[in-house]
Amino acid sequence: MPSSHSALVTGLATAVGRKVGIASPDFAIAVVLASIVMYDAAGVRRAVSIQARLLNQMIEEAFQGSPMAEKRLRELIGHTPIQVFVGGLLGIAIGLLCTA
Repeated sequence: MPSSHSALVTGLATAVGRKVGIASPDFAIAVVLASIVMYDAAGVRRAVSIQARLLNQMIEEAFQGSPMAEKRLRELIGHTPIQVFVGGLLGIAIGLLCTA
């Protein structure tokens, strides 16, 4: 599934670039925002997902047989780099179509 966050911010940056030009400060801000959101979607959230998996494994080993071992952290957080990339492409396409 493509990243909807990436699609939204790249669509916004594309639309801003088409409306006010790529040399404008507005476009620069939109690109910075898109970069931060896409980095977060792929990098930071992915790291949280890996940490949750490790913590679940540690809790399971440390608290075998107790109710605490049944409480699990959510492991599927974030997107793969491919999902972020495809979301970005989708956002650019939508931005181009909506501002044509």
